Amino acid sequence: MMKRKSAPTNLESVDYHAVGVSSESELNPFRIAQRQLDDAAKILKLDPAIHELLRWPIRELHVALPVRMDDGSTRVFHGFRVQYNDARGPCKGGIRFHPEETVDTVRALAAWMTWKTAVVDIPLGGGKGGVICDPRELSQGELERLSRAYIRQVGRILGLEKDVPAPDVYTTPQIMAWMMDEFAFMQGYNEFGMITGKPLALGGSQGRGDATARGGVYCVREAAKVLNLSLQGATAAIQGYGNAGTFAHQLGVDMLGLKIVAVSDSKGGIYNKAGLDYKAVMAHKQQTGSVIGFKDADSITNLDLLELPVTILFPSALENVIRKENAPKIKAKIVAELANGPTTPDADPILYENGVQVLPDFLCNAGGVTVSYFEMVQNAYDYYWDLKTVHERLDTKMTAAFHAVHEMAQKYKVHNRLAAYLVAVNRVAEAMRLRGWA
Repeated sequence: MMKRKSAPTNLESVDYHAVGVSSESELNPFRIAQRQLDDAAKILKLDPAIHELLRWPIRELHVALPVRMDDGSTRVFHGFRVQYNDARGPCKGGIRFHPEETVDTVRALAAWMTWKTAVVDIPLGGGKGGVICDPRELSQGELERLSRAYIRQVGRILGLEKDVPAPDVYTTPQIMAWMMDEFAFMQGYNEFGMITGKPLALGGSQGRGDATARGGVYCVREAAKVLNLSLQGATAAIQGYGNAGTFAHQLGVDMLGLKIVAVSDSKGGIYNKAGLDYKAVMAHKQQTGSVIGFKDADSITNLDLLELPVTILFPSALENVIRKENAPKIKAKIVAELANGPTTPDADPILYENGVQVLPDFLCNAGGVTVSYFEMVQNAYDYYWDLKTVHERLDTKMTAAFHAVHEMAQKYKVHNRLAAYLVAVNRVAEAMRLRGWA
C-alpha cells in the first residue's frame, strides 16, 4: 500500500485500521459502506477471508501537489486515489475537487463504485480520487496546473488496463482533457481511454452528459411497472439541482410524463403544486446562481422537500439526508437515489417497512459509469456510436440491473439496497474465488 506515514490530518478522518463504526460519527461514509457490506456477507455466508478483503481498499495513493499560483507563490494541495477492488477488471471512478474532501469519503465512493460496476455487470472494478481544494477560488490557469500536477503524481497507477478516472464533484470535461493530455505527454503517446467524460473532440461519448439521470429514469420506469404505478402526471421532487438533478427534471417530464413540483439546491428550494417548467427554472438558476427566488413558486427548505407527498423523490445532492429521524416522514412511493449515499443504514428498514420502494444509489445512478464504460470501449477500438445506440445500450443495461436486484429482493425478502449488495458482492466474490485470492 502506498501511503504517507505522517500523523493524521484532515486527510484522515478516522484510523484506517480501526474496525467497526467510528465512535466519532455514525455517519462516516466508509463505516456505512462497511456495514452495508457486512449485512450482505452475512446473508451470502461469504468466506471470511473474502469478506475481510472486501472491507478494505486493495491499494491507495496519497500525494502532495505543489502548484504555482497566479501571484507567483506556490501552494501545496493534498490528494489521493483509492483503488478498491479490481477482481472483475480495471478500476473505474471519478475525481472530486472539494474543499472538505476526506479520504474516508473517497474510500466509501470507491467501494460503492465496485458494487456499482458489478450490479450493472460491466467488467470493471471500483476506484475514486480526490483533491482537497475549492476550484471556485482558482483561476483557469491554476485549475489546469492543479489538474496536471495530480496526473503527474497519480498517473503511474492509471491507464486503460489499470484504472480509469472520470469527472465527479467540481470536475469537468475540460479538466478531463487536461488530465488526458498530461498523461499522453508522460507516456509519449495518446491513450484517450485512460480517462472518460472527455469532450467529444477528444474521444468522449455521445450521451454522457445526461447518463446518470437517464439511467435513474429507466430504473424509475421499471419500478413503476412492478408496482403497477402510472407515472403520467405523477408528482416528483428533486433535492439537488446540479447535473443529475437538472437532467432528472428534464427527462422525468419528457420520458415519463412526471410533474416536477419541487426542486432545491444548496441555498434552498422552490415548490409549485401545479408543476415547475424546466426551461424557466434553468433560466432563473443560470441568471441568479440558485433556484431560490423563482417567481412562480413558493420557498421550501431542503428538509421539507424530502417529506413532500409526491410519487417520486429524487435525492440528487448530499450524503446522509434521509436518516432514521426523518425516514418515517418520507411519503414518496419511489425514492430514486441519484446522489451517492443519501440514505443511512438505519433509515433503510424504516422505508422498507413503510412500503417505500428505494432505488439504491449504486443501481439508480449507475448510468454515468455505464456510459463511461461505453466511452472506454469506443476509445479502445476507435469507433464511435451514435446517440440512439448509446441510449439503447444504456437502457438494456439498466433494465437488466433493476430486475436482477428486484428478483433478489423478492427471493430473500429484503429491501432493495441489501438486494443490490447481494447481486454485486456475489459477482465480485466469485471473481475473487476464481482468481484464487481466497
